[in-house]
Amino acid sequence: MKKTFGFLVAAVVASLVGASSANAQVKVPDDIQALLTKHTCFACHQADNRLVGPAYTEVAKKKYTNEKIVELIYKPQPENWPGYPPMAPMTQVPKEDALKLAAWINSLAPKAAPAAKKKS
Repeated sequence: MKKTFGFLVAAVVASLVGASSANAQVKVPDDIQALLTKHTCFACHQADNRLVGPAYTEVAKKKYTNEKIVELIYKPQPENWPGYPPMAPMTQVPKEDALKLAAWINSLAPKAAPAAKKKS
């Protein structure tokens, strides 16, 4: 009985820890939040959840350059995102704002694990 109860507690704790890390939300800096709101980006995108368009964390995984993201803001390429409705060109976004947004999006990319040191 004690083993079963211990296993049950361990399973519950493990599922709670897994759920909390899976639901960890991206903190959007205030200046970026203001730009995303001003340019209506939040109508279709969220930082870490699919809405109409891909989450910004998913865009970051594509490893586009900042310049490429700006290009895609102005002239979207739907073939890059099958399964999503085409994005409207957002030509009203000033380039300076688009570059700030692109840099932030790229900051969301998963960090590579440090290379293991070779033993001499």
